[in-house]
Amino acid sequence: MRSETRQREASAIGRLVRMNNAFEGIIPRFVAASTGFDRLLAAVRPAQWDAPTPCAEWKVRDLVNHMTSGNRNYVSLVDGGTAAGYLAGRDADALGADPIGAFRGSVRDCADAFARPGALARVLDYPLGRVVGSQALAVRTADSIVHTWDLARAIGVDDTLDAGLLGWLDDGFDRIYAGLAETPAAADTTHRFFAPPTGSPGFTRQDRLLRRMGREPSLR
Repeated sequence: MRSETRQREASAIGRLVRMNNAFEGIIPRFVAASTGFDRLLAAVRPAQWDAPTPCAEWKVRDLVNHMTSGNRNYVSLVDGGTAAGYLAGRDADALGADPIGAFRGSVRDCADAFARPGALARVLDYPLGRVVGSQALAVRTADSIVHTWDLARAIGVDDTLDAGLLGWLDDGFDRIYAGLAETPAAADTTHRFFAPPTGSPGFTRQDRLLRRMGREPSLR
């Protein structure tokens, strides 16, 4: 009994540590998640830019534009921009004639913006609620991870997510999204949260996380 009690206590402490560490090293984690998306982006063939994605309203170009304009809108928040301004520019074409170059530039700009002194502690007027910069960038990182899976599915390549990024998002999920005004019923969000099928046989950790993020891994 004492051994079981110690194991439960150690497990609880481990969860608490992971929760507290959800925002540590968030800039390199954002860059790593963006690099994973970039790696797949380089594999998109010309005919695939109009291919459908798991996000029903988006084709591949729309998905890449969402990622690129999103990064640029995060820079605007660090610069003192408002939630209204963020939403107004959300659907603007950020890709032009060079989608890959535009995405890569947006990643650099976003990482540089959050690396400014005090940016991670600054309160931002984020569309889902006022949050500090570290939490906002954590949400952006989570978005990048899940949309990497979306892109992989869209272009028909291996959709296995990076184990370290997957573990970070799964362990820190509640901390990353704490206090945000986003629900499974929200019609205008790509984060349609569902309860993970923890007891279902055959579900991997990636399957459970994707299901929680509103994806259905079993469907192609």
